[in-house]
Amino acid sequence: MTKWIAVYTKSRHEQIVVNELNKKNIEAYCPMFKERRQWSDRKKWVHFPLFRSYVFANIELKENIYVLHTIGVNKIVKFQGKISIIHDETIENIKNILHGGFKIEQADFFFKGDQVIVAGGPLKGLEGIVQDIKGKNKLIIKIEAIKQAFSIEISSGLLKSKKKNATSIL
Repeated sequence: MTKWIAVYTKSRHEQIVVNELNKKNIEAYCPMFKERRQWSDRKKWVHFPLFRSYVFANIELKENIYVLHTIGVNKIVKFQGKISIIHDETIENIKNILHGGFKIEQADFFFKGDQVIVAGGPLKGLEGIVQDIKGKNKLIIKIEAIKQAFSIEISSGLLKSKKKNATSIL
């Protein structure tokens, strides 16, 4: 029986990994969202992976060696020594959100009690602890298996984690 697993890729190799896994007859999925980017002379829609350096592969767990020996793959995501499995419903929900016309933004994976700094707006520099992430009907979608999250329909505040090298635009 096949299961969805998370595969950690080399930087900017997500689509290469998907193509290489497909060549091996392994079902692979890299959720992509589009964002309008402004250059000095034009605006353009650009596609980005929802989870940078992550691809999902649908395999029988005993066949994970084929994934590991794929161009662009760094490792299979494991927690406590076991391969991290993503439920089929989670993959379907991601697909439905991406095709459902929701406005999507990447977000850090915050826990209640995390210390954050407001990174923008009139309260810039204010420190606090995450109690409840509210705003204009903002919803944070968390993918526990890879400790990643993204938000849909927004306009909350800008938060930055107090941890080193971790930032978030919620």
